[in-house]
Amino acid sequence: MRPGFYNIMAAEFFSSLADNTLLLVAISMLAELNSPDWMTPMLRQLFVLSYVALAAFVGAFADSLPKGRVMFITNSIKIFGCALFFIGIHPLLAYCIVGFGAAAYSPAKYGILTEFLPPEKLVMANGWIEGLTVTSIILGTVLGGTLINLTVSTWLLENVFPFLDMRSTAALVIVMIIYGLAAAFNLRIPDTGARYERQPRNPILLFKGFYRSFTTLWKDKLGQISLAVTTLFWGAGATLQFIVLKWAGDALGLTLDKAAFLQGIFAFGVIAGATGAARLIPLRKSLNVMWLGVAMGFVVMLMTLVSSIWVAYPLLILIGLLAGFFVVPMNALLQHRGHVLLSAGHSIAVQNFNENLSIVTMLMVYGFMIMLGLSIHTIIVIFGFFVAALMLAVIYWHAANQKIKDSLHLIGEHKH
Repeated sequence: MRPGFYNIMAAEFFSSLADNTLLLVAISMLAELNSPDWMTPMLRQLFVLSYVALAAFVGAFADSLPKGRVMFITNSIKIFGCALFFIGIHPLLAYCIVGFGAAAYSPAKYGILTEFLPPEKLVMANGWIEGLTVTSIILGTVLGGTLINLTVSTWLLENVFPFLDMRSTAALVIVMIIYGLAAAFNLRIPDTGARYERQPRNPILLFKGFYRSFTTLWKDKLGQISLAVTTLFWGAGATLQFIVLKWAGDALGLTLDKAAFLQGIFAFGVIAGATGAARLIPLRKSLNVMWLGVAMGFVVMLMTLVSSIWVAYPLLILIGLLAGFFVVPMNALLQHRGHVLLSAGHSIAVQNFNENLSIVTMLMVYGFMIMLGLSIHTIIVIFGFFVAALMLAVIYWHAANQKIKDSLHLIGEHKH
């Protein structure tokens, strides 16, 4: 890999580390404010809603400047969002502002890979990036769980930040420092030299351009399949994050800081799967991994049979392993098709729109099931069956596309 790639990785690591630490700190802050349970999934909903609301604009923004500079600006927005927690802004709103920064950061983060590397290295690069991202998820959840631990947070408040009045705000300062490290590495990312045509500023033109990009990617036979899979994966992954927290509390009797460690165990499985996919699956064979998504849905249902933490560990690793192994090749295929059909920033903006709309929808359904008083075991079964059924539907969709392609090919040969 070219030397500048490692600066991209370092920037992504620290930014993702702060994102994942902040989620647990914000959940802890809601608990300190005695907020109702349904607000917890809403925290993530408002964060990802930014990706949906800004989708028409962030692609153009990512392509209007060198990607490293875009990443620096957007990390600065995240720091500003964190600062709002300190002036009495409700955690939901402040976390939403951080989401604005994250939404604008993502097209630059992934788009720079297609500018920086040839197509044959995209699966490997995605394996590195996803592996490093998941490592940051593991460390972020562990760090977040540690920072909200009663003993640690009280010590920080009394000895390091005595001028603060809430335990969770002490953890928040550390999150802001990590975002600052990410921003420092953003400044070291080299300019790839890629330049795009002048981006429009008229909102109507931006919406029209986004709609064209959206329909182009969904009409492409390979783009639509990879987009469908990644859309389902990210929605399911975000929901599973909250399911694991509630399952750990209800079925295993763990406190929030210990439940957060289980999220790290799941993420460890994802990094193993992502690394394996990067080594074993070339871009041309990326569609062969879709059956692993079906398997993941059924394996998730096994969580309902677990009452011991020692059984929970290998099960969550297995779920993560399946998830990481099938999403990395599909992500690389989607990036490649997006880069061929569109520009880097616009294709990632379309991807983010779909994936985060899926997250918002699935978390909304999850929150609704919580409000209805469904047991966590019932929710897990519904969730696992839904993932498996949708992955099967996508597999048959791809098979139908191949039949149409083969039929057209035969008709063409017959005419000749």
